[in-house]
Amino acid sequence: MGRDPSADGAARAVSDVRVEDYVRTDGTIVIPDGITLTSFLDRNREIFGDRPSYRFLDYSHDPDGQVVELSWNGLWSRVCAVGARLQQITQPGDRVAILTPQGVDYVAAFFAAIHAGTVAVPLFAPSLAGQNERLSAVLGDAKPTVVLTTSGAAESVRKVLKTIATADRPRVIAVDALPDSVAEMFVAPTLNTDDVAYLQYTSGSTRTPAGVEITHRNVCTNVLQMILAGDLDLGVRSVSWLPLYHDMGLIMIMFPALCGSHITLMDPMAFVRRPYRWIKQLGIESAHGRTFAAAPNFAYELAAERGLPPAGEALDLTNVVTLLNGSEPVTMASNEKFTTAFAPYGLPATAIKPSYGMAEATLSVASIAPSAAARAVHLDREQLSAGRAVRVDAADPAAVEHVSCGTAIPNQWVVVTDGDGNEVAEGTIGEIWLHGNNIGNGYFGRTDETNRVFCNKLQTRLGDDSHATGVPDNAYWLATGDLGTYLGGELYLTGRSKDLIILDGANHYPTDIETTVSRSSRAVRSGYVAAFSVPGERGEQLVIVAERAAGAGRVEPGAVADAVRAAVSRLHQVRVADFRFVAAGVIPRTTSGKLARSACRSEYLAGAYDRYADPAR
Repeated sequence: MGRDPSADGAARAVSDVRVEDYVRTDGTIVIPDGITLTSFLDRNREIFGDRPSYRFLDYSHDPDGQVVELSWNGLWSRVCAVGARLQQITQPGDRVAILTPQGVDYVAAFFAAIHAGTVAVPLFAPSLAGQNERLSAVLGDAKPTVVLTTSGAAESVRKVLKTIATADRPRVIAVDALPDSVAEMFVAPTLNTDDVAYLQYTSGSTRTPAGVEITHRNVCTNVLQMILAGDLDLGVRSVSWLPLYHDMGLIMIMFPALCGSHITLMDPMAFVRRPYRWIKQLGIESAHGRTFAAAPNFAYELAAERGLPPAGEALDLTNVVTLLNGSEPVTMASNEKFTTAFAPYGLPATAIKPSYGMAEATLSVASIAPSAAARAVHLDREQLSAGRAVRVDAADPAAVEHVSCGTAIPNQWVVVTDGDGNEVAEGTIGEIWLHGNNIGNGYFGRTDETNRVFCNKLQTRLGDDSHATGVPDNAYWLATGDLGTYLGGELYLTGRSKDLIILDGANHYPTDIETTVSRSSRAVRSGYVAAFSVPGERGEQLVIVAERAAGAGRVEPGAVADAVRAAVSRLHQVRVADFRFVAAGVIPRTTSGKLARSACRSEYLAGAYDRYADPAR
């Protein structure tokens, strides 16, 4: 295979890599120039050889799971072969979209695109129901030169590409059809630590999703931050069913690439259909040492309900030390349900770690301490509406539960501001701003939006209690659009100023759902619908408030509710927990005439629409 002589020296220099090699005595994480996401792949090949790197359990034809495995030698061969083919038809910096099914081909394609000097765009094979429109939008925005997929998915990929209005459609390469011999033509490019490695697209439905530019430094920093925050070993084992195009799923495959060892992957639907598959594999991996994983809140509830082992089957979860719970609002009910269900099998009481993260920060931002158990506070609903976090007893009728996200991970600064750049005191609700080397460069092709979101500066800081201590005065901060507060030094999320609705780990834009509701029945006043989420017993749940259209005064509310529920379920695959069919003029609007969802949500929680109670509820 083609080799860069300088790469040999780099591999030797890091052959005995330790966390301490990248952390100064003062705790600062430093990624040396020249280190990239693929710097250690050849080192891992030299050290681990034919030992497994990435394993995929395929349950599509075998209920027990067929193992598809790539050794480190095999991964390196595939990366160099695909990389060599890309070098023949791309220029450095071109975007390369990954549209392979979940599995080891996805992993090889992703790292090959990066190793070849192009920018990977992790997406998904066009097999997800209702997602082709989003896929087309992202492809149209990223404008990839090449699409990497598999022989089995190539035809469906080409159909999607035909829907993109562009003169230059990308070439399609089936990575499983390339012979390993092509690797001999690979020429290692010069990659810089601050080069963009991939675009992590945010969720979007009513507008084109935005691609966050994630650099090699961003990823390497965030992996080290997660290792330090979780007191994890470099070679920690893991099991993940998370989709590889999702920021949480993608970060999971970075650990083996940068640290060695291996990870076991499975398809998301394999977990949803039989949650015990994930639990069982966690037990198998934990027999070899400390094990960690990550999942959204709904997964823990689902696993507690349907993921217990069959009678008589042994399961030992003693070494499952860290289970990150993020990507959607976290509830204590789900945490406690999961912990109680699997405590008899050795699961530590401190295993679940409520966390905060986002694509713009590569992934992880904050989490609770390794020795801590999940905890929550109860805040007064009315005070929250006024921007203040005031604790009340859990039995208080106005109590709203909020789970602690702990503290910022090492070398990540998290401040709460008034939105104008002034840091606010503990107990005050404000917008969360972030600073650190894990923060992405900005949004691909969106200069104005990048400046607005990524290039903010703090105007004032608190005194001795500032959470910005150590950050230069002229540093840039990321304005997350998320609302939160500090209480007792711990971070609590209280809402999202962006109005994004997150249900069962999936993001939904309210305007998209509102449009569906407006079209579901002529009795609904078009454009006068508010969709938002509220806390429920099993996490966030969807509420819709819709005004009656003119002439619909005698329409039976139950029939309208049924039509709305059916349309939202069909088009968005979510359940409407509560529907309120209100009189015209009831939903609050801004002075400019825009829908005031936040105000509508507050009025709903305050009981203002109780007389319009959903008849089907």
